[in-house]
Amino acid sequence: MFVGSCLILIDWVVFVMLSSLGMAPWSANLAGRAAGAIVGFWANGKVTFAESGYSRLGRRRFLRYIVLWSMMTILSTLFVTDLVDYISLEFAWLAKPLVEASLAITSFFISRHWVYR
Repeated sequence: MFVGSCLILIDWVVFVMLSSLGMAPWSANLAGRAAGAIVGFWANGKVTFAESGYSRLGRRRFLRYIVLWSMMTILSTLFVTDLVDYISLEFAWLAKPLVEASLAITSFFISRHWVYR
């Protein structure tokens, strides 16, 4: 939970910072998710899903991670940009951590059973 919470925080800070500076919400969301992903692959492979000192990194796992990350990023971007379009950017700032936490639950189980196995 600690790793996941840190990744959501990194994603959210980058999203809010860039979109408040005028970047389009879809690209700010992509940048935020990419920032979280850079830290996330390493942290999950070394901490969350590692087994007794054995790292869960490597090319095959990284490719699986990219597939999962891409699918979750598409969903996240659709949700966040819809919030911006139909309510407001400020509401999207507040709701983004909830969107990401919801996606993180699904992502955790897929990571545990497919990405880092």
